[in-house]
Amino acid sequence: MPRNFKELKPAYGFDDVSIAPGDITINPEMADLTTNFDGIKLEVPFLAAAMDAVVDPKFAIEMSRAGGLAVMNMDGLHTRYEDTAPIYEEIAAAPREEATVILQKIYSEPQKPELIATRVEEVKRGGGTAAVSFVPQNAKRMAPLAVEAGADMIVVQATVVTARHSSKSLKGLVFSELIKEIDVPILVGNTVSYEVTKELMQQGIHGVLVGVGPGSVCTSREVLGIGIPQVSATIECAAARDDFYKETGKYIPIITDGGIRTGGDVCKSFAAGANAVMIGSPFAKCEEAPAHGYHWGMATWHSSLPRGTRIKMGTEYSLHQLLYGPSSRTDGTLNLVGALQICMGYVGAENLREMNKARMVYAPAVKTEGKIYQAAGLGS
Repeated sequence: MPRNFKELKPAYGFDDVSIAPGDITINPEMADLTTNFDGIKLEVPFLAAAMDAVVDPKFAIEMSRAGGLAVMNMDGLHTRYEDTAPIYEEIAAAPREEATVILQKIYSEPQKPELIATRVEEVKRGGGTAAVSFVPQNAKRMAPLAVEAGADMIVVQATVVTARHSSKSLKGLVFSELIKEIDVPILVGNTVSYEVTKELMQQGIHGVLVGVGPGSVCTSREVLGIGIPQVSATIECAAARDDFYKETGKYIPIITDGGIRTGGDVCKSFAAGANAVMIGSPFAKCEEAPAHGYHWGMATWHSSLPRGTRIKMGTEYSLHQLLYGPSSRTDGTLNLVGALQICMGYVGAENLREMNKARMVYAPAVKTEGKIYQAAGLGS
């Protein structure tokens, strides 16, 4: 066998692993779920994804009231249209086979920078925390406008982000320079590797988003063939965070972003090393979401290479029920906060950093072992 062959290392997603119970247990109500991004404290470590189908100003306000944080997409509908209500109606009414074409037409409307301040002010007037996202090519120009209007956090987000980027432009986005210019926490993503996570942290950012292509409406893995399963990606980026902390004394949170469907996925994210999770599709099903139960990705409307699709999720529950229950479902899709608290009780973790230390095992049969009657539909 040649010595220079390309080695394939195994990588694991949520359905491949299981969390081992701890040597001690605690009462779930003793579990502290708070997390912190450079002074912005969240009572629960849940972020709503910066997707037009999930977050509008009203949703951002409600998410703040629920103890979490919603990130509003400033490259999408909210900075292209003064009144987005009829736009959401048009997208929801589009026939399935025409949805992508209609999205491409809608998103061809030029962005209006003056609407950035409008959206930020709407969230602030409602008492919400204003977190807004930009793609890297817009962040240098647009993020200062958001901060001037009162934004509390900036998220710079794309399918793949690195600290070193080569382009034909005279000078691209330099995160260290952006941080000096605006005095609010800056989260950056997405990435899946130790090296990139550490290099981003060296730029002075305040959080790293982890995940490439796992979302239910993202097709980057199919179209581009790129991505790493979320558990392995989180473990690798968490190692970079911990090493950076040992070297500098600065603790930079990481956020597992995408592919999370159930309470079990939430718990595995934290056992893998996350400080928070960012979720899209489950929030799109909330009564408070603006898109009437539909969902689409950030690159679905790309003019030449769409990556994503509009899917019908349906409207199934309230935001409070998703996070806090009560739930009569047995599939783990409701009461995500309760699931995390109970799991932390079983592993004996009194806070999220202790939850990061929970033992995990490779267990591809964990969801099917002993479940023959459920699989046969006899449990209904």
